[in-house]
Amino acid sequence: MIETMLLGPSNTSGKIEIAFLILTGISVLFLVLVTFFICLFLIKYNKKKHPKAEKVGESLLLEIVWTVIPTALVLALFYFGWKDFDYIRNAPKNAIPVTVIARQWSWLFEYENGVQSDVLRVPLGKPIKLILTSEDVIHCLFIPAFRIKEDCVPGLKTHLWFTADEAGSYDIFCTEYCGVGHSHMRSKVVAVPEGEFAAWYGSAAKKPTDRGFKILSAKGCLGCHSVDGTAGAGPTLKGVYNNQVTVLIKGKEKQVIADEAYLTTSILQPGFDVVKGYQPIMPVVPLTKDELQAIGDYLKQLK
Repeated sequence: MIETMLLGPSNTSGKIEIAFLILTGISVLFLVLVTFFICLFLIKYNKKKHPKAEKVGESLLLEIVWTVIPTALVLALFYFGWKDFDYIRNAPKNAIPVTVIARQWSWLFEYENGVQSDVLRVPLGKPIKLILTSEDVIHCLFIPAFRIKEDCVPGLKTHLWFTADEAGSYDIFCTEYCGVGHSHMRSKVVAVPEGEFAAWYGSAAKKPTDRGFKILSAKGCLGCHSVDGTAGAGPTLKGVYNNQVTVLIKGKEKQVIADEAYLTTSILQPGFDVVKGYQPIMPVVPLTKDELQAIGDYLKQLK
C-alpha cells in the first residue's frame, strides 16, 4: 500500500523512498521518546525532590524489553534492507543492456545495435541494465529522480538497472569529483513510450552520421565543446574554422587564425596555445591522421 502511494518515475525510487521514510520515522520516534524520558527524569528525580540518593534494584523485565525490542527492530530493518538491495542490484534477464562510458567530462551511451548517444533514451516499462566503465578516472553516474547511482571505474565493469515508469526527461550527474570540468559532466535520461523508442532505435541505426561529429562524440570532446555556439568548459566549435581567436602561448596573448594547422596543434598539443578565458584542462586525445582529417572536414561545415 505504502509503496503504491510512493511510486515515482522508476521502479527503484519508490523502494528507496520507503526505506528512507521508515528509517526517518524510527529515528524521530526514538528522538521523541528519549527526549521525553530525559525531561521526565529531570523533573521527577531532581535533587530538590530527592536530596538523598536511594538504591534502585535491578529489573529483569526492563533488561529483557530494551534488549529484545532493539534486536528485533535491527533484524527487521536488515531483512527489508537486504530484500530491497537484492532487488535493486540484480537486473532481470530480459533487461535491455546499455554500455555507459564515462570520461572527462562527458557520458557516452552505446546500445546493442551500435547506436551511440550522449543522452540515455529508454522505453517506458522496460527494464534497462547499465554496464558502466570509465576511460580515465573514477566517475559516478547518479540519476536523482530514480534514487540510484554507481561508480564508473577504469578497467572494471559495474552495473545498475531501472525501469522508467513515467515519461519525461531526468537529470544525470557525476557525483565523484573527477577534475575541473566535473560540474559540466551532465546528461539526461529521456523516457518515452515503447513505440516512440522503437522508431528512434531503428532509425538511429540506419541514419548516416557525419564521421567527424561521431569521432568528436566518441572521444568525449562534446562534453566540453559545443557545436551549436553555447558556452562550455571549452570554446564552442561552431564557426571556429578560419576565424581569428585570441590564445595564450607561454603566458603571452596572441591573435591567430584557426586554420587547419592551428586546429591540429590544438588537438594534439592542447596545452600549447590555450584560448583566452579558458583553463588548460583539455587532456591529450589519441587520434589517427584519418580521424584528424575527418574532424577538420566537419569543423569546416560549422559556420
